[in-house]
Amino acid sequence: MQRVSDSLIHTVGGILSAHGAPAPAMPASYAPADFSVHFFLQLAVILLTCKVVGWFAQRFLGQPQVVGEMIAGVVLGPSLFGLLLPDVAGAVFPKETRNVLYAGAQVGVGLYMFLVGTTLRVDHIRSKVRSAASVSMAGIAAPFVVAVLLTPFLLNIPGLFAAAISRTDATLFLGACIALTAFPMLARIINERGLADTALGTLTLTAGAFDDVASWCVLALVLATFGGGPGVVVLAIGGGVAWAVAVLLLGPKLLRPLARVVERDGAMSNATLASVLALFCLSAFLMDACGIHAIFGGFVLGVAIPRGAFAEEIRRKLEPVTVVLLLPMFFAYSGLNTRLDMVGSPTLLLIALGVLAASILAKGGACYLAARLAGEDNRTALGIGALMNSRGLMELIIVNIGLQKGIIGPTLFAMLVLMAIVTTMMAGPLFELVYGRHVRASTSPA
Repeated sequence: MQRVSDSLIHTVGGILSAHGAPAPAMPASYAPADFSVHFFLQLAVILLTCKVVGWFAQRFLGQPQVVGEMIAGVVLGPSLFGLLLPDVAGAVFPKETRNVLYAGAQVGVGLYMFLVGTTLRVDHIRSKVRSAASVSMAGIAAPFVVAVLLTPFLLNIPGLFAAAISRTDATLFLGACIALTAFPMLARIINERGLADTALGTLTLTAGAFDDVASWCVLALVLATFGGGPGVVVLAIGGGVAWAVAVLLLGPKLLRPLARVVERDGAMSNATLASVLALFCLSAFLMDACGIHAIFGGFVLGVAIPRGAFAEEIRRKLEPVTVVLLLPMFFAYSGLNTRLDMVGSPTLLLIALGVLAASILAKGGACYLAARLAGEDNRTALGIGALMNSRGLMELIIVNIGLQKGIIGPTLFAMLVLMAIVTTMMAGPLFELVYGRHVRASTSPA
């Protein structure tokens, strides 16, 4: 017990310390103006690429804008831009400047999840709590069963996992990767299709949020065995849950006076907006510091925002700049760390396809069966299974952590990236096939 206490104190005390490896000595370093020059150029390239690829994905692939933006991030990385024009890519996106881009990416995805939280229908959660719990538990349990079956085989392939990793840690990490749902991606697809205030949209978002939190907690457990200590686990699970409960219970009461002012004036003042943004930053910081992720801090605060004119004004002021300017940085940063050329040999490609098929069946199939057993009709259950199977760039985040911490090798990293891209691209068309078009046909006037 003393060891856990000492580890927790050490973990909390080091939250604001530097956590990266020391940079090698360089003959010249970047000045502040150098970061600024690169940042504006990077942002221009990112916005233009997202616009072009997003339009192409919508026009020719039938994908929502968000999937096009994810592809645009990969296009800007070493898989295409860096492969075809390595010198140009290195000049536009030098490694030394990526930390600035990372910070902007976290602001973008965090604010977007905050806005998604303001649209969550709590009444739908209450009416669908049984279904959401069933879908969430199935979406976690089945992937971990598949991970138990796959891990012994993958451990025998050199270079997939770290040489010193235990079977338990490898299983937990792979299970977390398969169980993960691309929460920001899922939310964006649901919003773009006008499902945010529907029972299906709320159920899927709620189940997806639970699955992602569970995956991050498992990741914290794995990282603890790689030198982080038990304090990492205690802080992640205990601190994250405590903050979420505090915000959801006390947030609506504390924010109600601000909501009354907005309703009285018919608009939100800059001072009120600054207060809301300060609370968002605090919530994101605390969740990030706990070891969960900043996006959950934003989402939880968004859920606690009083509905009505207050929430509508927040969305009116923040949504355009968040979606158009900030969020594409998130996709670009993740794409810069993605290499799809690692899966080269036929054997490795077959393994990658096997991991992909098992992941789809485990996550999508389990969520479909759970929704059916919870009383949802067949078409709704199929739609839930299709959406929950999307993994997107949240998957890229977790596998990047695994690669950086030495849990997995570059080859398994590439396989999991491939799984993330394919499951995300298939989510929209599959959902439209099994649910979307049938619902529109049934509700259209004769």
